[in-house]
Amino acid sequence: MGKVSMGVTVVGAAAICAAGALIMRHRMRISNRCVTAADILKELEEKCATPVSKLRQISDAMTVEMHAGLASEGGSKLKMLISYVDNLPTGDEQGVFYALDLGGTNFRVLRVQLTGKSSIECQEFAEVTIPPPLMVGDSQALFDYIAAELAKFVADESEKFQLLAGRTRELGFTFSFPVMQLSIDSGTLIRWTKGFSIEEMVGKDVVQELAKAMKRQGVNMRVSALVNDTVGTLAGGRYSNKDVAVAVILGTGSNAAYVERAQAIPKWHGPHPKSGEMVINMEWGNFRSSHLPITEYDNSLDADSLNPGEQIFEKMISGMYLGEILRRVLLKMAEKAALFGDTVPPKLKTQFILRTPEMSAMHHDTTPDLKVVASKLKDVLEISDTSLSTRKIVVEVCNVMATRGARLAAAGILGILKKTGRDTVRDGEIPNTVIAMDGGLYEHYTEYRHCVEHTLNELLGDEVGKQVKLTHSNDGSGIGAALLAASHSQYA
Repeated sequence: MGKVSMGVTVVGAAAICAAGALIMRHRMRISNRCVTAADILKELEEKCATPVSKLRQISDAMTVEMHAGLASEGGSKLKMLISYVDNLPTGDEQGVFYALDLGGTNFRVLRVQLTGKSSIECQEFAEVTIPPPLMVGDSQALFDYIAAELAKFVADESEKFQLLAGRTRELGFTFSFPVMQLSIDSGTLIRWTKGFSIEEMVGKDVVQELAKAMKRQGVNMRVSALVNDTVGTLAGGRYSNKDVAVAVILGTGSNAAYVERAQAIPKWHGPHPKSGEMVINMEWGNFRSSHLPITEYDNSLDADSLNPGEQIFEKMISGMYLGEILRRVLLKMAEKAALFGDTVPPKLKTQFILRTPEMSAMHHDTTPDLKVVASKLKDVLEISDTSLSTRKIVVEVCNVMATRGARLAAAGILGILKKTGRDTVRDGEIPNTVIAMDGGLYEHYTEYRHCVEHTLNELLGDEVGKQVKLTHSNDGSGIGAALLAASHSQYA
């Protein structure tokens, strides 16, 4: 009897516990439903706020880090890499030159015919998508793939491009990853960014790897200039406008380069260039400051990334990550506030399924019932029958994330202008400053671009703002690399 009684008691207790658990889960569901998407949106807006006072703190922090990075290697999160470009193109360059622009999930090959009159007579290009496995495979496979595509492009050279007799084709190699430059035509990879991760390539000379691949693929070509995409954009911009002093890339990733006085580079131990200037590749994507408005979504994205703790600034402002941050916010709204109904859409749990082009399309939706938003949610995330109020919330989240990214980018630009004294009156004058901008995010995400421009004017004020111009340098990095190949030609 005792044993039976004990058994009944245990079973009874288990039943009570189970019932209690059901009640608790029910209460939790009710509690979770009390959190609305509007609540999460309001909290997001507060965490992502970028008042002018905060942006000035961020720009000041950027300037401080620039000084530290120029003072010594490893002195700052900003690498402030010496590019070995101390003479930008003059306009006198002549001949046929090639460029290879590797900067993200796609690469471009380009050829130009230079006339020696500050003009490009003709140009041709091709764009190639890199298969994702090659981004995390081995270096030989990646470079062989690139060289094979380059071989196809060279073979298709038309008669209108006249290679001067007795000359070998020369190439400017835009390699948009952190590189420790050793000379104008050599440099070792510091680390990968933008979704690439080929560890055995780190520390190797990227020009040598490309040269070996070109030889294997039968391409007779010399790499005469290794440049970062921002350095290439700066060269391309300067070719047509002598007031270009800064270049900024806002695309899959983000970076900046600018012209610095050689005397302001304490870590430079070589002879001072005749020009008295040196182009600095900042690698500003790795900038970090306590003033940055970092959220739980940024922290989770960083923790799940291929490079945790690195490229924090880039992860907040660039095209590779904006759509993913949006997805993480919408996922929380789905889980905590049932934004898309009682069931969390399975596709919404897939990392990087929501890309920045889709975010841009939804953000720019001007239809009365937000048809574009509905279409994107259905096509990409398989979420059907959304209400207009739900779609409006999605657009608001797009706006918050794009605005934060654009305003932070503008603060970074202000930091460069402060460092070079171009943010104020000098000797009674305000210098004309043109900033060459490139990258798909800046080119195609109109709301983002307008926000960058408006914020920079807001930070500079009317008087200085009139003298600072942002200009879109379409494919500036590719053309700039070809121009630098010409200005550093072995035949020059």
